Amino acid sequence: MTKTSKADASSLIDAVLGVNPRLAVFDCDGTLWSGDAGESFFDWELKRGVVSDEVVRWARGRYVDYRAGKVSEEDMCGDMVTLHQGLRESDVLKVARQFFEENFAGRIFAEMRELIERLQTTRCDVWAVSSTNQWVIREAMTHVGIAPEKILAASVEVHDGIISNKLIRVPSGPGKPKAILEVIGQVPDAAFGNSRWDADMLTLAKYPVAVNPNPDLEKLAREKTWTIYWPAST
Repeated sequence: MTKTSKADASSLIDAVLGVNPRLAVFDCDGTLWSGDAGESFFDWELKRGVVSDEVVRWARGRYVDYRAGKVSEEDMCGDMVTLHQGLRESDVLKVARQFFEENFAGRIFAEMRELIERLQTTRCDVWAVSSTNQWVIREAMTHVGIAPEKILAASVEVHDGIISNKLIRVPSGPGKPKAILEVIGQVPDAAFGNSRWDADMLTLAKYPVAVNPNPDLEKLAREKTWTIYWPAST
């Protein structure tokens, strides 16, 4: 296993570029920035009346059940998208932009943003794969340089600008490689993730990197001799 130190971002970048990847996929929360933007946005928007009081009450109860283990990770991530049913997508994008700029733009790991830029200069196809809702990820990607068409996030159908409750995908756990293979149609040369929900995606990749890993993913990464990288700001 290659254990990259906090102070050695250049070694990570050189190692990744050294495998000459043609396709690289990045988890977002905890991997490109510190913290969970999806869960934070959920709480933030419920407090600000983005959705109706009825939806707020339902969502709060649903989250309690999730924390108690009565609702799966995939279902909860899906609920965090479908609760916007009936809203205008442009309005949700606007509040997502405000939320990310105020709360997470300053948490982006500079070396991960540099890595993405360097990969793109080599004509590597770079994608974001996240179980966070599509609007937060779309706004977040403007800060790291990944185009909207290169995003696989928790998403629903939108008709005439109005958000529906019909899920398209929830890329979490096994859903991440599933989405990658269905939409991109290639096995990633390099993949980056921080939690057990990224393990399937990392296993799929030819060159997996555990970035800022949670203890359970760090344990798995050590067992599988994956590269582990700790961003300088962690």
